[in-house]
Amino acid sequence: MKKLLVLSLAVVMVVAFTLPASAFESVFGGYWRTRMVTQQNFNGEDDSEADLSQVDTRTRLYYTAVLNDNLKFVNQFEFDAVWGDTGYGDFGADGISIEVRHTYIDATVGAIRATVGAQPLDFAKGFIFSDTASGAVLSTKFGDTLVPFAWFKANEGGTNFNSRDADVFALYPVFKFGDSFSLNPFLIYGYSKQGDEVGVGVRGQMSTYGENGIAPPDDGIGVYWIGANADATLGSFNLWFSGAYQGGSLDYDGASDIDVKAFFVAGGANVPLGPASLHGQGFYASGDDDADDKDAEAFFGVGGGGAGWTYYWAEIMGNGVFDENISTGSTTDISNLWALNIGATIKPMEKLSLTGDIWYAAHVEDDFTTDEKNLGVEVDLKATYQLTEGLNLDLVGAYLFADDATSTDGDNDEDPYELGARLSISF
Repeated sequence: MKKLLVLSLAVVMVVAFTLPASAFESVFGGYWRTRMVTQQNFNGEDDSEADLSQVDTRTRLYYTAVLNDNLKFVNQFEFDAVWGDTGYGDFGADGISIEVRHTYIDATVGAIRATVGAQPLDFAKGFIFSDTASGAVLSTKFGDTLVPFAWFKANEGGTNFNSRDADVFALYPVFKFGDSFSLNPFLIYGYSKQGDEVGVGVRGQMSTYGENGIAPPDDGIGVYWIGANADATLGSFNLWFSGAYQGGSLDYDGASDIDVKAFFVAGGANVPLGPASLHGQGFYASGDDDADDKDAEAFFGVGGGGAGWTYYWAEIMGNGVFDENISTGSTTDISNLWALNIGATIKPMEKLSLTGDIWYAAHVEDDFTTDEKNLGVEVDLKATYQLTEGLNLDLVGAYLFADDATSTDGDNDEDPYELGARLSISF
């Protein structure tokens, strides 16, 4: 795999530098950051084995070949290393750690725009999906209305295993009403004959394969999400909303004839007040009150309990700036959670901004492990300073006044806290 990634990068760079300069325009860009963080007591215990203190570096390089007004070739490569690891973070810094984040064409043919390949996709502001996916998006415009349709693969079964294919389809038009209101209804459908990779959330186990890795015959997974996003400006208030109902069925080895009945709602607001601004948000994602009945009521996004959907919110409970870990009891998604937030940002000087946030979060239904609901109250503080043009420094401190759901046994002993710094550039 590493050899393939290196070869892919080499091919792109050879094409970029060997074709005649007049043939196309090359656009380069990138992002770099180095983070230093310590995360303590994240399991709710005074347990040094669960603590983390590390420095890591990420580089993203963007290259776009603009062949003409109607055709682009878009690429993004990523290099990650933890200082001292066996990638390029160790002595000599000669390890291989390359990821292909995006590689796709962006073509316009008549009234149709098509993006084909591994590309970024976002549905429901990340509550359902926000990641790179391999597939195709076709879109067209009717006046101010944009109508995209997406198809992407969640799993490829391969030769003789087509029944393990998992596909996702999405229709998500965007209606604009002047400059102050936009509405984005969506319908997303994911299907897998044998239950692979579309995801089953809290029912979270993918199909258990039988002898020789062959899954037993069944009706698989068919899940849909129907909902809408909305963004509005009312005077000085900026408002947003997202919500969806989730239905369908799960029928495969380990989850037979289960009906999906779940939902989420979320919303937020921001209002500027001179050099300061106030902001707030909240979300509610349904949970499952009985893991043994035939109703799957815990909300999940495309990818189930795995990659694909992650909503970033609080620093400790919700990934935040330093997304290496989250506190025990919370989840990398927002299933079976509700949370409320209020915060403020102030700019005391041109190059400095200060942000403070307070979060309260709890499970909707009792956690299956601890039989507790309340996660606690989290306080987050962040300072961003421009050291020089293009180079920013973020300083972050967070403390969770944890309740008993922030634990492995229903009895929280220690409060989690986090301290970190991040240097970043983008160009």
